[in-house]
This record gives sequence, C-alpha cells and structure tokens, in this order.
Amino acid sequence: MTDGPGPEGAWFNPIAAFLGPAYLRNAFTYGTRQEVDFVVDALDLGAGSRVLDVGCGPGRHALELARRGCRVHGVDLSPEFVALARTAAEAEGVAATFEVLDVRDLDVDGDYDAVVCLCQGGFGLLGGDDEAEVLGRIARSVRPGGGVVVSAFHAYFALRHLEAGETFDARTGVLHEVATLRDPGGREAPFDLWTTTFTARELRALAVSVGLEVHGVHGVSPGDYAVRDPALDRHEVLLVARRGPDR
Repeated sequence: MTDGPGPEGAWFNPIAAFLGPAYLRNAFTYGTRQEVDFVVDALDLGAGSRVLDVGCGPGRHALELARRGCRVHGVDLSPEFVALARTAAEAEGVAATFEVLDVRDLDVDGDYDAVVCLCQGGFGLLGGDDEAEVLGRIARSVRPGGGVVVSAFHAYFALRHLEAGETFDARTGVLHEVATLRDPGGREAPFDLWTTTFTARELRALAVSVGLEVHGVHGVSPGDYAVRDPALDRHEVLLVARRGPDR
C-alpha cells in the first residue's frame, strides 16, 4: 500500500500557483457558507470575535467570517493564495488580513478567540509527522476557553474508497494520488497530492494531548457540516474543541 518517500518542502505551492483563482471552481468549495454557519454556531462567534484561519488558501472561510463581523487573520504558505485573499478582502472592504506563513512557524499565545483550520488547510498537508506539534501551535493560538475547529480527511473513508493508482502509507496515514488539475485558462497538468488522514479516535487523542477540551469529533463532508457520528462514507472528521485552562 505504500509508495516510498512522501512529500518534501512546500510541495503544495506549485499546485496553488498553477490553480490560482481556478481553485475556487472546485465543487468542494461551494459549501463555504454552510460550513461557516456551523462554525459560528459551534464556537458562538459574533461581531468583533478575533479569528485565526490556519491554511486559509485563497481566503474563502476567512472572508465569509469577516462578512459576519469577525476580525480575521489568515495564514497560508502559498504567496499566490495569500495575494488572492488580500485582493478579495480589499475589494469587499472586510476586516480580514492575510500573511504568508508556514504553520510550523506559527508562534502566538492566546491572541485569538477562535482558530479554524478547514478543508485540510495546513494541518492535512504536512506529510504525517508534524501534526502533533502543529495542533499544539493551533491550540496555543487561542485564549483559554477559546474555540478550535479542525477538519481532517477521514482515514477509514480513504481506505474504503481507495482507487486505482492511489496508495496509502500505513505508517503516516498519508494518502497519495496523482490528480489532473486545470488552471484558469483551461490548461491541464498532473500533480502529486499527499493528504494526511485521521481516524476520529486518533484526532480526539491528539487534541487532548495538546491541552484541548474536546466537545466532539463529527463525520462531515464539504458543505455538509453537522453534529453526527463519523461514518465510513463521510469524507472528513471535524474536531470541535476549546483550549483548556492554563496549567
């Protein structure tokens, strides 16, 4: 099931540069409003809430949160995606700022009321070895009692629906595939994709280990976030938690 070495360095950046605004044509991005509806309700966010969006991409969740009055800061490793997000925020005049940053270098403590990391974001593209440290950095970003929502690709879904040409690394939980992507002009090209997967129990244990109080790990799909048990046919597991009191 394994296929040798995993990703190295900023492997997703060439993909982001190739896709540019065409990323937002993918069907999985169409459910942004529903996903943000769920997050706002789950974390009791309101106007003025300070929110960090980790692995924000071109800013679709950050911008939707800002439209609802949140003060949002998004971080992403792709300069192209950050530029798209900044342009969109300026055009709309919403309170959202964006920064090029490797999530492994995230270093804030208690600056935010909530942090989100959705659609795999920076958390699901790390190669299977840095996730515990990164989730710890995410947890420290919020004030004690602050909310955390993180989505991850569901390992059991990945294995159940493994397709020809895809491989699964049983040590790291990383799914590898070669996908044909299309740029804004319609040109197609193949790219390697490595997505780190998790079981619900694994994600819960990881969250507890970094000081989060877990409120739930739900089975979700893009555009269909809800409080429900994980299932073999649900693409993702969604962690909803809060930072515990400082010890």
